[in-house]
Amino acid sequence: MLLRRTLLALAASLTLASTAPFSQAWAQKPNPRVVINTALGSITLELFADKAPITTANFLKYVDRKLYDGATFYRASKPPGQTTNDYGSIQGGLQNDPKKVLPPIAHESTIKTGLKHTDGTISMGRHAPGSAQADWFICIGDMPYLDATAKDPGFAAFGRVVDGMPVAKQILGLPTDPKAGVGAMKGEMIAKPLKITSIRRAPAAPPSPTPDPAAPAPSAP
Repeated sequence: MLLRRTLLALAASLTLASTAPFSQAWAQKPNPRVVINTALGSITLELFADKAPITTANFLKYVDRKLYDGATFYRASKPPGQTTNDYGSIQGGLQNDPKKVLPPIAHESTIKTGLKHTDGTISMGRHAPGSAQADWFICIGDMPYLDATAKDPGFAAFGRVVDGMPVAKQILGLPTDPKAGVGAMKGEMIAKPLKITSIRRAPAAPPSPTPDPAAPAPSAP
């Protein structure tokens, strides 16, 4: 009986030892990053694959197949009368190009993902929930009214700008055509859409090191 208990304990310890590194590596796997390249500069995004896996995977399909090469930023939306470029949204993508769009994806509500439409958030454009394909927008400023509620499905946030917000604000300031667009988009279409040269994956940022509880605390300067 003693031998049997010893063998069981040894087996359990070996199992934990063999799976711990894998579990630790999986927990520390960084989210993917991509770089949007334009003539005005680049915007780097972190995509929340851990929170919005469906939407992130869809976006990366377009990136990896280079379908966004030659796409545009075509919409700059600001509140009526606003002259500064510190609040609004910019929209980009393929504008339903039948040669490039992939099938629609399931809607990932912010209630499910826990994400919010805060400053720098990238989110999917859509008509009805479950119709999103290739077009997306970037928030400049906090926009909580785009989050889901019990009565409104909201929009599917799936990442954030980690570098290049000044470029996003430049795009927001591009001249728009007051006669172009329909419905909510009327007057918000960029007169000369900004070409997206490419969107490519970027090296992921390394995970933050776990503090060593045994290490001495740094002294104050």
